[in-house]
Amino acid sequence: MRFPSREIVEAIRKSYPIGTRVELVFMDDVQAPPIGTKGTVRGVDDIGSIMVSWDNGSSLSLAYGVDTFRRCDDES
Repeated sequence: MRFPSREIVEAIRKSYPIGTRVELVFMDDVQAPPIGTKGTVRGVDDIGSIMVSWDNGSSLSLAYGVDTFRRCDDES
């Protein structure tokens, strides 16, 4: 598995800062929250995974470039 460069990880951090709201569109994982679940970004780790506190209590991270999700910019 190839990990993203430091520059890509920094770009992900800028695109998804702490506190950003996201909505899950698709995640191929048996432990994935249900499609449509919303959550709040807690940070981005050194391999570019977006750490999320999901509204249903899950804390499964989003794999950037693998999982499908969208920003919820219309929420506070």
